[in-house]
Amino acid sequence: MGTKTAAILLTACLLLSACTANKPESAATGTSQTPAASDTSTNAKELKTVSSETINHNQTNRDDLNSAGKTTAQQNKPVVDSSKTGESATVVATDKTYHLDKAYNVVPNQKEAEKKVILLTFDDGPKEASMINKIIDTLDKHKAKAIFFVNGYRVKEHPELLKLIHDRGQPIGNHSWDHIVLKNKPEAEVKKQIETVQKIVKDTTGQAPVFFRPPHGAGGDVGRKVAKENGLLYMTWSVGSLDWTMKKSQLNKTEAILKNVTEQLHPGSNILMHELPWTAESLDSLLTRLEQKGYQFVDPRSIEVPAS
Repeated sequence: MGTKTAAILLTACLLLSACTANKPESAATGTSQTPAASDTSTNAKELKTVSSETINHNQTNRDDLNSAGKTTAQQNKPVVDSSKTGESATVVATDKTYHLDKAYNVVPNQKEAEKKVILLTFDDGPKEASMINKIIDTLDKHKAKAIFFVNGYRVKEHPELLKLIHDRGQPIGNHSWDHIVLKNKPEAEVKKQIETVQKIVKDTTGQAPVFFRPPHGAGGDVGRKVAKENGLLYMTWSVGSLDWTMKKSQLNKTEAILKNVTEQLHPGSNILMHELPWTAESLDSLLTRLEQKGYQFVDPRSIEVPAS
């Protein structure tokens, strides 16, 4: 090979080498963006592993949440005595925080228990579904419970109204069969007045009352005796709303009820009201006023009753 030919070949090789070295970066990058088959397989496995871990983690969270929910529900589960209530089981309070004193006020059993409490009660029902629902709607709004003291003859006429009170979670009390003054009646008659109500309420709701209020607040010694024999807590009241003294034509019944109650109000007040339309209308204003004064509404199920 001549010197000239060798020089030409050498020049060509140098040019070819320079072209290869100056290959565009974008082209090189484009080639590297397409992974090899082994790399694709590896990425797929990694993705599958991550997805599996995420699913397992989410499932664990759901299981933890469900477990926590079950634990909370079990801790907050109310005590239910189905043996006494039949198909419609009723919550039975196990912590008796209060008792009634001789003046029928609600008194704490422990120093740390709330003293500024009120017991709400309604007598002489059951009368009308609309009125009962209005009263209980208001009680529910204020997270309150009340004792509904019923007469046997009314229950006999409208057992569905008694069941309405019971099904809406309000305690039922015994107010005698005929709403008569009991204190001067023979023991046999008093027993009949009280015990027939015990039976009809239990037959209707599955649960016998544990509270007794004599009509007109007049049960006498015989009334107390029969009540105790039937496992009933005897009570009258310590604050009267005087709603029963009002006439349909009277104006400002709400203000009158508020005035009557607040003027007598004290810690442990046992407030007497009735199933009356103006009482139902006034109840929200009354409970709001009592709350503004710092009072709480005691659950009747937290009050001690005689051992049966």
